Amino acid sequence: MKPAFAAAALAACAFFGAAHAQSEYNRVPSDDPQYRQCLRYASNRYTGGDEPSPVRGQTKVQAWCTCVWNETPDDFRGNLVSFSESSRGARINKMCEAYADWS
Repeated sequence: MKPAFAAAALAACAFFGAAHAQSEYNRVPSDDPQYRQCLRYASNRYTGGDEPSPVRGQTKVQAWCTCVWNETPDDFRGNLVSFSESSRGARINKMCEAYADWS
């Protein structure tokens, strides 16, 4: 497979995977403490989170935190941002960055 074709195929998979996930993510309860912590922590730590995301009605930080919240195991009780920065959370982080169009 040629490198340019492989890169295009990978990008298409990421785009369609994120688009597919967009219609499937559960809505996060607005009072969920993990989600609220994620919004605050990510907004303070990273730039560009207030920009609109591809998800209608959500900023990039909201879309990213929604994705991370939905993708972590149900019994996870820690800091979602810290988890995404760990080696265990790297795959989820990459997927959620693509979902939110935030890289």
